[in-house]
Amino acid sequence: MSEPIRNKKADFPVAPTPQNTPANNAPISSHAQQPGVASIKEESLDHAAAASLFARNPGLVSMIQGKLGSLVGRSSGYIESLPAPVRRRVAGLKGIQKEHAKLEAQFQEEVLELEKKYFAKFTPLYQRRATIVNGAAEPTYDEIDAGKEDDEEEDIDAKEEGEKDEEKHVTTSGIPEFWLSAMKNQISLAEMITERDEEALKHLTDVRMEYLDRPGFRLIFEFAENEFFTNKTISKTYYYKEENGYGGDFIYDHAEGSNIDWHTDKDLTVRVESKKQRNKNTKQTRVVKVTVPTESFFNFFSPPQPPTDDDDTIATDIEERLELDYQLGEDIKEKLIPRAIDWFTGEALQFEELGDDMDPDDFDDEDDEDEDDEDEDEDDDRRSDRDVDDESDEEDGTSKPKKEAAECKQS
Repeated sequence: MSEPIRNKKADFPVAPTPQNTPANNAPISSHAQQPGVASIKEESLDHAAAASLFARNPGLVSMIQGKLGSLVGRSSGYIESLPAPVRRRVAGLKGIQKEHAKLEAQFQEEVLELEKKYFAKFTPLYQRRATIVNGAAEPTYDEIDAGKEDDEEEDIDAKEEGEKDEEKHVTTSGIPEFWLSAMKNQISLAEMITERDEEALKHLTDVRMEYLDRPGFRLIFEFAENEFFTNKTISKTYYYKEENGYGGDFIYDHAEGSNIDWHTDKDLTVRVESKKQRNKNTKQTRVVKVTVPTESFFNFFSPPQPPTDDDDTIATDIEERLELDYQLGEDIKEKLIPRAIDWFTGEALQFEELGDDMDPDDFDDEDDEDEDDEDEDEDDDRRSDRDVDDESDEEDGTSKPKKEAAECKQS
């Protein structure tokens, strides 16, 4: 559940609650047909012509959108036209709905407290995971047995026997690049990670989260000492508004990221470009170096801010970025942190793509079938072309070799 924005321009994107409830908007008003005059049959509209008109006049599209936006929330006059007793009943139903909204808000608050309660139980497991990942401890025999699958037990035991001699010479601490590997398997995160980022993310030792005293949560990335920045932790905090929205949901407000103390010339969020400059008087040229923003995962800690400009285009662009930024935080909170080992091994991908209740073996590879169909279509087209060429030759009273016909088509 999420809170729809009720004014013309949304100050912030619609966001699910901290409990990761589905982000499906519940309709505020009924879409039932209201009484009105009979529909008047109009002449059919030439859709192609209309589309062409709108394509040539983007200003017209913007004007229409503005007019439609100004109608949102405006009364049609139907309710006001009802008899007084009926209007009183409508008001009574609104009063009942307000009581319902109070209970929904209470429900969301209690769900949040329940989630916090179980998060406290999850935390020791996350801490135990961190000690193993970073080589501070080894898993117990019970933990290993619980993690083994039946078909893997023999393979693991055989490998352990063969690796005993190697361990005498090479010792690997923990699980190297655990979090980097897990993040690269998480689709939304992988798209943000560049090759330059990987060198820094190899030093990532833990990713965790915590709830705030007010509605919201904080993501914390812990790093070992590295050549890129001095921070031991880099965090990002997501805040919700103090008041609940429609249906009792928490409404996303904004996010704040901590500053990164980059070492000199190690800032991964910028790149250095060389540009030539010419002196107007002496005509001499020189090469100067300038820094320009570039793509990087670490831009995640500099979140977009809510729109303040009245420009519709700018506001819409920022709102989309805000929504994507929030969803990325939700993915880290609800997917990456709780199931990090599944992302590390890649097992989580099958559930991400197909859903928990679907079996990948139940699906056929449609791409191969499509390619076969395309090949058959191409063969049919070539046969049709040859038939047409042959028919043309017969009409001219000549009979030419097929190779010659093909050459004619190409010329």
